[in-house]
Amino acid sequence: MKLSKPRPRFDLPVAMIGAALALCLLTIGESVQAQGCVAVRPMSCGDAGHMSMSNGSMVSGPLVEGRWDASASYQYFRSFRHFRGDHEESHRVDDGTEVININHAMDLGISYSLNRRTQLTINVPLIYYDRSSLYEHYGNSIGSNPGQQRFNTGSYGLGDVRLSADYWMLDPAKGHRTNFSLGLGIKTPTGDSNVQDTFHKMGSDGADSLVTKAVDQSIQLGDGAWGFALRSQAYSAFSRSFSGYFNGFYLFTPTEVNDTQHNATTFHSVADQYSFRMGMNYAALPAHGLSASLGGRFEGIPSEDLIGGSDGRRRPGYAISIEPGLSLNQHVWNLSLNVPIALYRNRTQSVSDKERTASSGEWVQGDAAFADYVVNFSISRSFGGSSHGMMMGDK
Repeated sequence: MKLSKPRPRFDLPVAMIGAALALCLLTIGESVQAQGCVAVRPMSCGDAGHMSMSNGSMVSGPLVEGRWDASASYQYFRSFRHFRGDHEESHRVDDGTEVININHAMDLGISYSLNRRTQLTINVPLIYYDRSSLYEHYGNSIGSNPGQQRFNTGSYGLGDVRLSADYWMLDPAKGHRTNFSLGLGIKTPTGDSNVQDTFHKMGSDGADSLVTKAVDQSIQLGDGAWGFALRSQAYSAFSRSFSGYFNGFYLFTPTEVNDTQHNATTFHSVADQYSFRMGMNYAALPAHGLSASLGGRFEGIPSEDLIGGSDGRRRPGYAISIEPGLSLNQHVWNLSLNVPIALYRNRTQSVSDKERTASSGEWVQGDAAFADYVVNFSISRSFGGSSHGMMMGDK
């Protein structure tokens, strides 16, 4: 019989996050994304809802001088499918030894438009992670864990706050049917990168003991270092009903490792990450501001950073998903729901995997758990400036 250790101390933060979400309904944020044990931190990746269709015209983002946008984005996922490379180790679920990560995250954002082309944004993530496993406690085997008991660890609190500036390369006031923006973001190390929790250990006499140490890297609230991101958004109105969108970012993290120990000799790596989205919008009910979208999403963590070293503990990998969505634009309000569904997942070799492969002559590759799907819900409200977005496509 499998047991799960109750965690009553997480009831408060769950209620707190729920209350904060309700309050923020009075305030489309940019979506946050993650994929289980591959520790993709919550980061902005522009939402297709920012480029929805209304009355047959393209509604761009906050391009009215002096306008404020307050947003709240909620994300949920449950990762439990283990992959080594692109091969799913389905026996982990069959045997009941899978690691289960549950993520509830809210991203609170405030944006200000300096003029028709320049936008400043601050994003504040609030995160709740819960992780249950056998191997981190008594172990996966019947010999070490005869009762096949699983226990929970977790973390909750403030994540890494982000600041960004975006600039539309073409003047939106001239009604271009196609436009794109470039942006620069800064990720601050405000999230705790060394959250501690208790782990269960079984002695040779069968007695249970508790050990306090850092929780798994995938559920740490931050990575403990500064980073900077390059961002981009683009849209193109093909007709009064159809438009295309693209957005994405790449986060650079020059710091190699942080101060969190994985074991006696290894620290947690501070890894780059990326996310890219591209697809189509369709004005389903343009008179009511309702749009549907369908696109693809590619996101993950590379095994080696573009700037700085890549040593330390990390689980690199990526996921490719199909992403249906709905967006509702009602004057100063915008709501969106996107649900990326994983089509392909790959836990790639880390630097340490490659080094061990080279020294032993045998292929070494760790595993990681991924989610089947992610739920992203966003809501935003505009204040000041104009009550409507800039209309495109009516030249």
